[in-house]
Amino acid sequence: MKELIDSFLDYLSVERALAKNTIFAYRADLNMYLDFIQERQISILSKVSKNDIVDFMLRQKEKGISPTSISRRLAAIRMFHRFLARERVLKSDPTTLIDSPKLWKKVPDTLSLNEVEALISQPEVRDPQGARDKAILETLYATGMRVSELSDLKINNVNLDIGFLRCIGKGNKERIIPLGKKAIHSINRYLEFSREKFLNPARSRAAKAGAANGAKKSSEFMFLGRSGARLSRQSIWKLIKRYAKEARIKKPIKVHTLRHSFATHLLERGADLRSVQEMLGHSNISTTQIYTHIDKERLKTIHRQFHPRP
Repeated sequence: MKELIDSFLDYLSVERALAKNTIFAYRADLNMYLDFIQERQISILSKVSKNDIVDFMLRQKEKGISPTSISRRLAAIRMFHRFLARERVLKSDPTTLIDSPKLWKKVPDTLSLNEVEALISQPEVRDPQGARDKAILETLYATGMRVSELSDLKINNVNLDIGFLRCIGKGNKERIIPLGKKAIHSINRYLEFSREKFLNPARSRAAKAGAANGAKKSSEFMFLGRSGARLSRQSIWKLIKRYAKEARIKKPIKVHTLRHSFATHLLERGADLRSVQEMLGHSNISTTQIYTHIDKERLKTIHRQFHPRP
């Protein structure tokens, strides 16, 4: 059965062009699913029933798995069985009889405007790493990009003159996102004073000492680590957490906290849902609508606080 998973994931990667992170998550989900049905002494997938899949989902719920993760696992199982039925490995698809669960969607954690300002003000811009980190934080908040998208951002996909960047998101889908003045300023400072020091650290030291410079390295990626290679999403995530701690932000900081804050603050200030959907790269507007729940909660809080008869 593991070979069938491999074939399915190859199909998703080659023909559907799904992102590597999605493929990785689906592999973990399906391996978990196969372990569950093997526990039930089911040795071939043709013996899996609707009830087996429902019981798997209930097991996830009992373990305290988040509704979002449960929904993704069901999606992976549906796609897997649909693929096998189309390839005639299975005669029928048991998932066609399963209704999508009405999962409660957790409102994403977001930062207030003051907390965002405190976070972004932490890097010391006179230091090369601080200048880079400031540009990273400003860009994440200005665009709502995913951390993985920022890690993959290429320097020729950023046009600072007109204030836009070209983002390649999930499924290799392209979108154009505007940059704000502060993000443009921070990126310019990083490009002018810091990026070369990450790309060619030995060359920079030699130039200071007046020594002969060696061959100059280059990279297509915008944000670089100390070795001159692309800064990984894990490294970006770690720096966000570090600066949040330095800013004494008590809220839980997650990998998409700035992305959620970007969407929420736009909607609070009157942006239309379709525009926010476009900037976030959501294929379905229902995904974006979760941010409207945050705004409603804020309105309820204000109403309770200021209405004479709350």
